Amino acid sequence: MDTIQGRTEAQDLPYNVFDRACPSRDTLEHATGRWGTLTLGALHESSLRFNELRRRVDGVSEKMLSQTLHALERDGLVHREAQPTNPPRVDYELTPLGREVAERLLALIHFVEGRMDDVLTARARYDETRGAR
Repeated sequence: MDTIQGRTEAQDLPYNVFDRACPSRDTLEHATGRWGTLTLGALHESSLRFNELRRRVDGVSEKMLSQTLHALERDGLVHREAQPTNPPRVDYELTPLGREVAERLLALIHFVEGRMDDVLTARARYDETRGAR
């Protein structure tokens, strides 16, 4: 496997997330930031209205969820469906691309959740050696 500046030939794609000017970096940030990951994970279960999604993603502010949904919609990961009812009804669901991304993120989420005992042990050991409280 030949490497050129940390990239393998198999990775020689037109986009390079390690290049600061590459648009893939923004999409990666939108999908893997705290609120993006949790939003995609929640929408993987089913389509949700804004307030349902806000309750599901505990701790997210209305403003941050709105910004997150706009970014994910712009990236083609989330579809926003506005119903012409009174009051208006807006549902959010994953696009096929969003579903693929969410499945990969959920694999990571489940892995992390399954290894939290190890993480908590490592944190305690770190804090003990560093004298943290």
